[in-house]
Amino acid sequence: MKHPHLSVDSYGRIVNTRPNVDVARVVLGAAALLLLVCGSLFILSPFLLALVWGATIVTATWPVLLSVQHHLHGHRGPAVAVMLCSLLIVIVLPCYGALATLSAHAADIMTFVKGLPTFALPPPPHWLSAIPVLGSRAAKEWQTLSDAGPGGILATLQPYAKSTALWLIAHMGSIGSVMLHLMLTLVICGLLYAKGEVAALTTTRLARRVAPDNGEAIVRLVGLSIRAVALGVVVTALVQASLAGLGLWIAGAPFAGILTALLFILCLAQIGPLLPLLGSVAWLFTHEAQVAAILLLVWAIFVSTIDNFLRPVLIRRAIALPLVLILVGVIGGLIAFGIVGLFIGPVILAVTYTLMQAWLADGEAESEPAGPGATPVDGDATICSTDSSVRTFEASGVQQSEK
Repeated sequence: MKHPHLSVDSYGRIVNTRPNVDVARVVLGAAALLLLVCGSLFILSPFLLALVWGATIVTATWPVLLSVQHHLHGHRGPAVAVMLCSLLIVIVLPCYGALATLSAHAADIMTFVKGLPTFALPPPPHWLSAIPVLGSRAAKEWQTLSDAGPGGILATLQPYAKSTALWLIAHMGSIGSVMLHLMLTLVICGLLYAKGEVAALTTTRLARRVAPDNGEAIVRLVGLSIRAVALGVVVTALVQASLAGLGLWIAGAPFAGILTALLFILCLAQIGPLLPLLGSVAWLFTHEAQVAAILLLVWAIFVSTIDNFLRPVLIRRAIALPLVLILVGVIGGLIAFGIVGLFIGPVILAVTYTLMQAWLADGEAESEPAGPGATPVDGDATICSTDSSVRTFEASGVQQSEK
């Protein structure tokens, strides 16, 4: 068999035609490339978080932009202006309102904390023990705090008071930096909306260069995963927090704005809005507002269960991924990376899950015995089904989103 790097010269001698490798040049080239990448990341580090958020928002809302552009007779500029105004109203103004509310009520919060040593919790209401599963335990804990008399709640909350106070002091004066970060994210969203096709083509070309077989499919899978989280997790949390805040405002519970912001964070973390709502119900009962408390309790149960059917419907509209995979990615990403991990976690798990499924499919295809009369196939011509598996998976997600 002829060796690809050996040949015979005119004198009959065997000559090695393998090209010589300049090791120093390769090492220096790799080092220069590494320095360029690290230097670029260091220069862009102040903008990386805003860039990640901007790319996430644009990816999740790109179909909305195309719909707005279609209704504006194909003009991209006015469509971008409409999207930026919508983001300003939906994201920037609520965040500013939540931070401004915390700052405006800082004195009230401190007054409430100072009054805890003299505050005595009344006995638990009779209906609390009748709640299934958790009712008897909640009534027992309530009775324990009530028997402790004045200062009982303060003694219970004391281990958490110091860390919470330090966090509030550290972040209370950062409204300006948060707003600057949000405006920078808005600018990046505008640029990506205007030149989204160019950015998508560049990302796809880079993915093809790194992974020729399935790079393009994985890029599309990432986009579908981001859209699934935006629809299934963020929209559900926004709906739950809005409905819960509306109930708190109508019932006359104190600090309704602060509690709504807290409820949105708890819904994003998949904890749910039930605990703060139950606290508001207890406050209304202690202030002789039984009718409002009962109505808020019914509303709290409804709001706490609405995500069980709203979130799966929204996620399946974006991509055909297991719901457990999305939820685990959201919670794990939130713990590992912070708020931006809501999108990073599910994306990483989705890509890993898809590649694992394709790898398992390849192994099963290779282990199947050839049938009678099958034609032998050379090793170099073996078909790799990874790309087709990823594309099939991605196509199913696209069909789900179109529905």
